[in-house]
Amino acid sequence: MKEKRSRYERKFVIGGLSKAGIIQIVKTHPSAFSEIFHERNVNNIYLDTPNLTYFLENVMGKSRRKKVRIRWYGDMFGEIKKPVLEFKYKAGAVGDKLLFSLSPFFLDKNFDLGTLHKIFAASNLPDWVMEDIIPLEPHLLNRYTRKYFLSFDKKFRTTIDNQLVYHDISRRNNSYIKRSVNEKDIIVELKYNFKHDDIANSVSGNFPFRMTKSSKYVNGVEQFIQGIAM
Repeated sequence: MKEKRSRYERKFVIGGLSKAGIIQIVKTHPSAFSEIFHERNVNNIYLDTPNLTYFLENVMGKSRRKKVRIRWYGDMFGEIKKPVLEFKYKAGAVGDKLLFSLSPFFLDKNFDLGTLHKIFAASNLPDWVMEDIIPLEPHLLNRYTRKYFLSFDKKFRTTIDNQLVYHDISRRNNSYIKRSVNEKDIIVELKYNFKHDDIANSVSGNFPFRMTKSSKYVNGVEQFIQGIAM
């Protein structure tokens, strides 16, 4: 399966407010956001070059940057039944995603680079995708809880993420002992099609939050580079 999604994203990293308080702010927004999906855990394995090229591009704030990850929902460990390979491209504030279904796999202490290559080989991926991902390695495993909201006019989607957990993961010898937990910050994201950008300032401005640049991949990798894991 191949699916392409194009959209704008505006992020707000919020500390000092409760999740219940933030949900109330979203629900009482003039755009009349309502919950559209059950709360669930989002899990990701981020892939990068051995030299962390994608990480560095994001840290340096390059206008054009890229992330590659494997995403699934539900339990972090054990049998992963419906993983998806995602290519996420950003050009300024505009984001594009390419999605490809992957074969099921197990995430446990035996997961390594060889496991990853077997997953790719069994997934019937296009040649260009295989060429792009084979040189990459796993660098970060993360999980967070997400709630989903949609505006009354169906033009804007808002998500609320909290309970962020990061695990160090590498090409081999994965015990998942090194981890970092962020229970303080809550991340609100406003997502919409580029054709609605003309009214996005009004929607965004009605949130009492300050827009912030934030990358869960960058934040997670920095925990382990700086030795803050706990």
